[in-house]
Amino acid sequence: QVQLVESGGGLVQAGGSLRLSCAASGSIFSINAMGWYRQAPGKQRELVARISSGGSTNYVDAVKGRFTISRDNAENTVHLQMNSLKPEDTAVYYCNANLRRTAMDYDSIFWGKGTLVTVSS
Repeated sequence: QVQLVESGGGLVQAGGSLRLSCAASGSIFSINAMGWYRQAPGKQRELVARISSGGSTNYVDAVKGRFTISRDNAENTVHLQMNSLKPEDTAVYYCNANLRRTAMDYDSIFWGKGTLVTVSS
């Protein structure tokens, strides 16, 4: 069984910073891309940032220059450093991983349960 567990969410004032972490555990053979998504109240879930197994990154325009995604392949973790937070960043943030559970497995996408980030004005 594979689990993705997020941590680091909370309440912060506008202009502040938070660091989210996500740890993947269980029967994992390899992890390809990992990413962070968010879903604000009344809105669809959207991609925030994504990082490949080789370290290539991409970001949604709204967070470029403020957020940084990184990963530790040895620890099966992915992080999201969020600086200069704005009230519009308020959302539940979800970790996502595209991984294989065994050498013979196909790539499958797994999700964490989410962590709430609230940015007050």
